[in-house]
Amino acid sequence: MRLAQAQQAGLLFDSPDDIVCGVDEAGRGPLAGPVVAAAVILDPARPIAGLDDSKVLTARTRDALYDLIVERSLAWCVASATVEEIDTLNILQATMLAMRRAVVGLSVTPTLAKIDGNRCPVLPVRSEAVVGGDALVPSISAASIIAKVTRDRMLVELHASYPAYGFDVHAGYGTPQHLAALRKHGPCEHHRRSFAPVREAYALHGVAATRTVAASRSADPLDDAFAPV
Repeated sequence: MRLAQAQQAGLLFDSPDDIVCGVDEAGRGPLAGPVVAAAVILDPARPIAGLDDSKVLTARTRDALYDLIVERSLAWCVASATVEEIDTLNILQATMLAMRRAVVGLSVTPTLAKIDGNRCPVLPVRSEAVVGGDALVPSISAASIIAKVTRDRMLVELHASYPAYGFDVHAGYGTPQHLAALRKHGPCEHHRRSFAPVREAYALHGVAATRTVAASRSADPLDDAFAPV
C-alpha cells in the first residue's frame, strides 16, 4: 500500500512510502488488571477531529472517538499483557510486550511505529519514541484512546466478579478507597503482586480473595465511595 505524500490529520508521513502507526498504552500504574496497548494507523483521507491524549478527555468523548477510530482507521489492534506477565517480567517489560503484540497484530503492516514515551519495544518495523506523543501525534492520540477505553471496559467487567474493590470506578488505580478495600478484603487474583501495596495486603491476609468471597462482600460502604484518579 502506498500513501503518496499522505497527510495524517495535519502531519505528513515521514516519506512518501511510510505507513505510520501510533502506539500507546493504558494501565501501567494500577494495582490490578492487565496493561493494555493499542496500535492505530489512521486513514489520511478520513481525518478525525478532536483526537488528544485520552487522559484529558471525558469518558463520553473518549467513547465517541473510540467509535470513530474503529470506523475510520486503516487498521487498529489492541493487545494486553496479563497480571502474571507483569509480575514475572516487571511492568515496563510487560508494557513493551503488549505494545509489540499490538503492532504485530495490525492487519496492515506499518513501515514506522511512533511510540508514546521515551523508549520503544523491539519491533519488526522502524520505531520512534515520542515523549508526550499522545498529545502531539494524532495516531498516538488515537491509540491512547483505544487502549484507555478498552481497559476501562475490561475493569468494569471485572467489577462484576469482584465488586468489593470498585474496579468500575477507579480502574484498579491505587486510590485511598482501593487501598482501604485491599486492607479490608485482601487482594484478588487480578491484583499485581509485584506492586508494593498488593504485597503488603498479601502479607496481611496471606491469600488472595476468591471470586466468591469478593462478590459476597459487595454490600460495603466503600463501594459507593470510590473516586476516579
